[in-house]
Amino acid sequence: MARRLHVLKMPTYGVSMKNKDLLKKIAKMESINDQLAAELNYLEHLARALGFAEGLKTLKAAALEMLESEHKRQVKTEEGDSKIES
Repeated sequence: MARRLHVLKMPTYGVSMKNKDLLKKIAKMESINDQLAAELNYLEHLARALGFAEGLKTLKAAALEMLESEHKRQVKTEEGDSKIES
């Protein structure tokens, strides 16, 4: 997991206001990163539970394959439609 900065526990003596603001922003970004990492881990777990052997990697591959297949069907349909119109 990512290392967290605990801004409230850090001594602020001699630290400029700009640095305090930057430390707060860093802490917020680390918190968001932790939340995103937890969500990604949960999605990985769900994908494996649904039968995708390599989790998100195989889920992504399956989704891309489905989209590509649908795109090819649409192109064939459009080509057939244009032949009928000619």
